[in-house]
Amino acid sequence: MSGRPMPCSPAEIGSLFLFEKLTPEQLGRLCAEGRVERFEPGPVYTEGAPATCFYVMIEGTVVLSRRVGGDDVEVTRTSQRGVYSGAMQAYLGDRVPQVYNNSMRVTEPTRFFVVPADVFADIMRDWFPMAVHLLEGLFFGSKNAQAAIGQRERLLALGSLSAGLTHELNNPAAAAVRATATLRERVAKMRHKLALIAEGPFSRDALASLIEVQERTAERVAKAPSLSPLEASDREDALTEWLEDHGMDYGWQYAPVFVQAGLDVDWLEQVAAAVAPEILPNAVGWLNYTIETELLMYEIEDSTTRISHLVDAAKQYSQLDRAPYRVVDVHELLDSTLLMLSGKIGQRIEVVKEYDRTLPEVPAYPAELNQVWTNLVDNAVFAVNSAGGEGTLTVRTAREGDRMLVEFRDTGPGIPSDIRGRIFDPFFTTKPVGEGTGLGLDISWRIIVNKHHGSLRVESAPGDTRFQVLLPLTAPAPESLPDSPPESLPESQPAEEPA
Repeated sequence: MSGRPMPCSPAEIGSLFLFEKLTPEQLGRLCAEGRVERFEPGPVYTEGAPATCFYVMIEGTVVLSRRVGGDDVEVTRTSQRGVYSGAMQAYLGDRVPQVYNNSMRVTEPTRFFVVPADVFADIMRDWFPMAVHLLEGLFFGSKNAQAAIGQRERLLALGSLSAGLTHELNNPAAAAVRATATLRERVAKMRHKLALIAEGPFSRDALASLIEVQERTAERVAKAPSLSPLEASDREDALTEWLEDHGMDYGWQYAPVFVQAGLDVDWLEQVAAAVAPEILPNAVGWLNYTIETELLMYEIEDSTTRISHLVDAAKQYSQLDRAPYRVVDVHELLDSTLLMLSGKIGQRIEVVKEYDRTLPEVPAYPAELNQVWTNLVDNAVFAVNSAGGEGTLTVRTAREGDRMLVEFRDTGPGIPSDIRGRIFDPFFTTKPVGEGTGLGLDISWRIIVNKHHGSLRVESAPGDTRFQVLLPLTAPAPESLPDSPPESLPESQPAEEPA
């Protein structure tokens, strides 16, 4: 939008704090190559548009806003003479995208001194070459430092996840190895017991009856009921007594296995009725090995299934075999992240899931959302551990208007009010040296706001801290948004500071 041209007075321009140290010749060049424009209430420029001009307010009221999700959020409103905004990084040239990082409007008739971006760049290089070099070094040095430490942040997270995944995989793998070794031993004993039965004077019908009992026993194992400790103890005593009454003094060894398989005295009576009395002890021993074999196979199946689930969770978390941008079920991402971090979360922190499963899938970069979940869960675990190590992490999803809310709530000590406004700043951290880079929340903010058109906010009180992510339920492929979180500036400062 263009304003109405007005005369440019070097004396008036020189009264602005930005130009008060310039010489008359320099002020003359500014007026010759720049211009004064008067804008009526309304927009001056729009965020994301090519940055063609540098604006310095002479008089009036200016409002700066930035897009957060689908809303324009006001970040600055000021009537301070001399505040400036617009193509502030024109001196960097084509090395960075020259676009407006916010939207600017005026609420009353307002006059600006306007300098074209290319003129502003030439003046900066001509008059302040040393300052330009310092600003370039500051800008690119900060970018490089953020990139390097951001990579370090990801590597630290990967190391933590790898350690947790290794721990989680080790338990079912070790259980499967133990169960396999025991299974081999039980199968050998079952073959031996079968050989003893086969050597006896048993008819074909007796052996067929025994095989039929074995099949029914295996079926009972798969349908074993869940008993309370008291019920299991009573049934074990009854089975032991029955076995001893039938001449098996070692019945106390069989009874716990039979109870685990869901067998009772009535079942033993059916076995006794199906086989001859002289082969009952060997038959019961053989069936004991059958039950143990079935239980061990179930244990191996459970362990290998657990390993498979962990591998699936790792694939879901890393998204290595998926498109970078697609429609996803956020709950699957949350579950995979919590599973990957279960070793770090530990047993003393209770994880509560309050999911609204009716929520639809959302368009997103799933691998990057998982990085956000990782950062927020890691911060919550650190907070709870700092308060004694016992507490609750609640992960909640809900609909909030046309957006999905993903909330991470912890029972840690809370974020002090004096630092709450700084937690999204790059390199700011409350963790001890070596434990945090200060980029976790900054990276999370950029992922949610820049790439997903969402928002990230925090509410905190002692014992109740909530980080809330809001994601659009429907959206086109995200475009690049501001590089840093919005911040309110005092009126004594420029309307916009260099990024």
